[in-house]
Amino acid sequence: MSSLERQKLANAIRILSADAVQQANSGHPGAPMGMADIAEVLWNDFLSHNPSNPKWPNRDRFVLSNGHGSMLIYSLLHLTGYDVSIDDLKNFRQFNSKTPGHPEYGYTAGIETTTGPLGQGIANAIGMAIAERTMAAQFNARNHQIVDHFTYAFMGDGCMMEGISHEACSLAGTLGLGKLIAFWDDNGISIDGEVDGWFTDDTAARFEAYGWHVIRAVDGHDATKLVEAIQYAKNEKDKPTLVCCKTVIGKGSPNKQGKEDCHGSPLGADEIDLVRQQLDWNEPAFSIPEEVSAAWDATIKGAEAEQAWQVMFDAYQSENPELADEFLRRIAGDMPSNWANSVEKLVQQADDEGATLATRKASLKSLNQLGPLLPELIGGSADLAGSNYTIWDGSKGIDAEDSSGNYLYFGVREFAMSAICNGLSLYGGFKPYAGTFLVFSDYMRNGMRMSALMGLPVIYVLTHDSIGLGEDGPTHQPIEHVASLRLIPNMSLWRPCDAVESLVAWKVASENKDKPSSLIFSRQNLAHQLRNKEQLANIEKGGYILRDCEGLPELILIATGSEVELAMNAAIKLSKQGKAVRVVSMPSTDVFDSQDVGYRESVLPSIVTDRIAIEAGIADYWYKYVGLNGKVIGMTSFGESAPADLLFEHFGFTVDNVIEVANSL
Repeated sequence: MSSLERQKLANAIRILSADAVQQANSGHPGAPMGMADIAEVLWNDFLSHNPSNPKWPNRDRFVLSNGHGSMLIYSLLHLTGYDVSIDDLKNFRQFNSKTPGHPEYGYTAGIETTTGPLGQGIANAIGMAIAERTMAAQFNARNHQIVDHFTYAFMGDGCMMEGISHEACSLAGTLGLGKLIAFWDDNGISIDGEVDGWFTDDTAARFEAYGWHVIRAVDGHDATKLVEAIQYAKNEKDKPTLVCCKTVIGKGSPNKQGKEDCHGSPLGADEIDLVRQQLDWNEPAFSIPEEVSAAWDATIKGAEAEQAWQVMFDAYQSENPELADEFLRRIAGDMPSNWANSVEKLVQQADDEGATLATRKASLKSLNQLGPLLPELIGGSADLAGSNYTIWDGSKGIDAEDSSGNYLYFGVREFAMSAICNGLSLYGGFKPYAGTFLVFSDYMRNGMRMSALMGLPVIYVLTHDSIGLGEDGPTHQPIEHVASLRLIPNMSLWRPCDAVESLVAWKVASENKDKPSSLIFSRQNLAHQLRNKEQLANIEKGGYILRDCEGLPELILIATGSEVELAMNAAIKLSKQGKAVRVVSMPSTDVFDSQDVGYRESVLPSIVTDRIAIEAGIADYWYKYVGLNGKVIGMTSFGESAPADLLFEHFGFTVDNVIEVANSL
């Protein structure tokens, strides 16, 4: 293809992006116009994908980490033949369109992940690259490389500045992810102007220090140089590659290119007319010449690539039927056939054993029981495995030499851990989990929010759940964290009171397909609670009657986690005083809230207004269950440094205080 032909193909991206942003009267034309040449070379010469089947398992993954430049990927998807029409481009940033302001997973065919919060896209891509290499190690046979593709990511200066890029890219270098290729759009401009005033890192040296293969100073508008750079990157098998591309933001705009003016605002109708003149583009808005459309169309090439892979997979399946069936099951996200019966027995066994132990240890016990049933389980901890108990008996570490394992040593990188787990989940074939102290969920909160936004069933293992942490003091004692996690839409949260509820929490989280789960576990030992079969079954409903009274209760105690035992002991004493008391264990408020009205009313009858909620976290959340006339025994301040028993007494988590509050109603 000649340079003039390539230029015309790249200009199609520039024009579509400028037109769509102008029509929406908002958006970011600068990045799509500046990166159009890089995108043209990558998508036409290297990217292996099938627009007719965006979920083909062996496709290359493409992530636009600088997601504000979304018209770049929407233009690419339209031009190459995905289900993104000209009308969709005309509806850019409009309500219920396939082309929202930032790329959103699940809205548009061909979008691999939701990007926009800068730096998270590259971390997602790192998760995808880990997934590709691990799936290859677990499933490829000598003559059949059924998992063999690249992961590509575009990054802007903002991605490079965000702290998550330091965390994630450092780990990527350590793991030697040779099939990860990232392109840095080095245009020197961000929203506030030229970045020299706030971003003067030697970025290439930084990535070399991480252990990346770095290709410096590539002209991002020279197709020949780009082809050479990408081929050079693909030939490097043992390191991820950063291609440093010098570009001009908004290239093609005579008065705004190279300036922050084109970063996040429409060019204006007059300027777009000048763009058309400069690019020698004579078509009206949203019109692409037939020869340009034909040159971009990737449907035939994509179908041929998938068909060649399918022939290989059929041969692989013939020779390795069990492996092939397992590969297809995992990619589909189905549970193993023996899952339901096995877990039902395990829950009954845990109830029969009646163990008293910290729920973080119960979590490890659950992992040891469920792990052998779930070969897709993959996870790790942010350098807290000895405290989170995330390494189970079947764990095998993943490193640069051996990717066949199921455990990732994330190091002290909470934010990167959550975003990498999102990438693992997006890839398919894995159930990722990530462990840290609950208080440090703050460090990865936006990654957790993105899990919920995308509906990814990542499991967050969050231990040391309250002032029960003790002597480490208020810096490490979570107060508002459980409540704030409950407030994230589509986030399921469990705070179990014993080993049985812990196992059920892991079961439900493992079965989730469209939401993440936060599993909240204690440092201190918690007593086993006695249950009958109905109560055992009702744990999965999120809230259930753990102790009841004759007739309608006068008082309902609602508790979670370590405070359930407190509620039970208080109920016994209150009953001896003649009070009819019900105890409700509510390990998951969101699951309870999703039950039908009849069940919720049977547990918390509205006629009973004397209610006390007990949780060693921020008190305010619980008024939705106890009402304004009810009482909450919770935290209204930060904790203190002292042994846990003294702290619980100091902050009112005692039987005597529960009785006093109950009698005050």
